[in-house]
Amino acid sequence: MNFTKYQGTGNDFVIINGNKEDFDRSDYAAVRAICDRKFGIGADGFIVVSDSEEADFEMLYYNADGKPGSMCGNGGRCAVTFAYSNGFFTSGECRFMAYDGMHEARIMPETSVVELKMSNVETFELGNRMTIMDTGSPHYVTLVEDIDDIDIVEAGKVIRYSPRFTEEGINVNFVENKSDFLEVATYERGVEDETLSCGTGVTASALSFHVLQNGRSAASGELEVKVHTKGGDLKVKFEYDGSVFSNIWLVGKGEKVFDGCIDLEKIENNNPA
Repeated sequence: MNFTKYQGTGNDFVIINGNKEDFDRSDYAAVRAICDRKFGIGADGFIVVSDSEEADFEMLYYNADGKPGSMCGNGGRCAVTFAYSNGFFTSGECRFMAYDGMHEARIMPETSVVELKMSNVETFELGNRMTIMDTGSPHYVTLVEDIDDIDIVEAGKVIRYSPRFTEEGINVNFVENKSDFLEVATYERGVEDETLSCGTGVTASALSFHVLQNGRSAASGELEVKVHTKGGDLKVKFEYDGSVFSNIWLVGKGEKVFDGCIDLEKIENNNPA
């Protein structure tokens, strides 16, 4: 099977062309073996890009544990770059179908920067210095005073495996206000570890910070929030009308790392899991 490795602010993915590769989409063990960093290629997720009757392409996303995942913002930007490079669309704009519905995207090929339009957020739970919202994937966002004092994996596990979330899982984001930007660290379900970046988590963090700072009903118009993660910098542009977040764009690079070819049977047999 031919594949391409991509990364978006350190969130890495194995991507294949579903039109050309004969891959069993229900072979979750193969996905898990491919994403294994010791016995496989190694990745935070696996993506199949293929034709769509409704859009320029379809993005099918799997978590590193082999299970089909929800929307992945960093993976979406990488999928757009891959689709452009493989001729699924030829202009600077595209539409693609993902887990949470239709998305729009704009690509600047010379810089690998992709602007990815995320789904509107119409409902969210607001608590004391925390929110719960779905930005294509479910996220728990909490404000912290000093992110360097937090053990992201251990603190993330406490929330992710709490009675409320243990069955379906939830991504956990820790956010520190640095005045000019937000510092965000994320524990991701499916990966069950801290990742260098999470696109839907960065999006949820930017939106959550706005309502945590200004109140649920604060009208805002058009806003832009800069976010720094361990894997790099992203921007989130959005509108808020006092109730609904709309016109949400996640902006950052989706960069090719390398091409390769693997023997699926061999990689599965070598994986002790």
